[in-house]
Amino acid sequence: MANQQESWTILKVLEWTKGYLAEKGVENARLEAEWLLCAVLDLDRVALYVNFDKPLSVAELAAYRAMVGRRAKREPLQYILGSQEFMGLDFEVAPGVLIPRHDTEVLVTEGVKRGERAKTVLDIGVGSGCIAVALAKALPQAEVCGVEKSAEALALAQRNVAKHGVKVTLFEGSLFEPFNGQRFDLIVSNPPYIPTAGLDTLQPEVREFEPQQALDGGKDGLDFYRLIIPAATDHLNPGGWLLFEVGIEEAEPVLELFETTGQFAELFTAKDPAGIERVVGGKRL
Repeated sequence: MANQQESWTILKVLEWTKGYLAEKGVENARLEAEWLLCAVLDLDRVALYVNFDKPLSVAELAAYRAMVGRRAKREPLQYILGSQEFMGLDFEVAPGVLIPRHDTEVLVTEGVKRGERAKTVLDIGVGSGCIAVALAKALPQAEVCGVEKSAEALALAQRNVAKHGVKVTLFEGSLFEPFNGQRFDLIVSNPPYIPTAGLDTLQPEVREFEPQQALDGGKDGLDFYRLIIPAATDHLNPGGWLLFEVGIEEAEPVLELFETTGQFAELFTAKDPAGIERVVGGKRL
C-alpha cells in the first residue's frame, strides 16, 4: 500500500490488507480488514460491498494504513476501534482496561435469572463497566454498585455508565473495602483467573496489550476466589447469590471453596457456548 499514486479502490485495499494481516498471524483477516475500513470511511459492511470500485482518498488511505499497522503488531481490534459489543450494547474500550468477552455474557444471564427480585447488586472488579451496566439495564429495580481499584478502568466505566443512561454507583477500591457493613442481594465478579505461568501462553493481543493485573489470578488462578468467597458471607443478605466467571477447569475447585465456608446452598455451574463451565455460584444460607 506504499504507492499513493495508484488507484486504491475499496476492493483492492481489502484484498491487500487480508493478505498482510494473515501473514502477521491475525485470524479472520478479511473480516477485520473490513471492520477497520468501515471505521475509516464511516460505512457499514453492506455499504463497503456496494462501493467496491470506489477509490480511497489520500487522507483515507493514510488513516487506514495507520490502523492496519497497529493491528499488524497484534494490538487488539477493539482498542483500535475503541468499542466492543456486549449483551447487545456498545461499550467504549481503551488500552489499560480489559476488553469485554462474550463468554462473560453467561455471568450476566445467570445473574439476571437469580436477581429478579434483588434490590442491591455489587459487581467486584468493574473494568469497562460492561457487567454492571448490563445488569442495571436488565434489573431496573435494583441499586447496582461496582468497585474497581484501577483509576483508569473506573474512569472508563463511568463513561460507559453515562453512555447507557443507567444508575450504577462506582467506587474506587479493592474487593469489599468500600462496603464496610453493607450487604447485597446479588454479588457478581469476573476476577483475574489466569494462572501466572499461563500468561506467557496467551495470544499476543492479550499477553502484550491487555492489563496483566486484570488477568493474573496467582499461581493456580484461584487467588481472588479465595479472598472473595469467605468475605462475601459478611456482605450477602440471607438468600442472596454470589456468582463468578471462572477459567477452564476451575469450576470444581471454586465449588469446593464455596463448600468449605458451609455458608452456601444451591451451588451450580453454567456452561458457555463452547461447553466450558464458565460460571459458578451459590446462595447464601
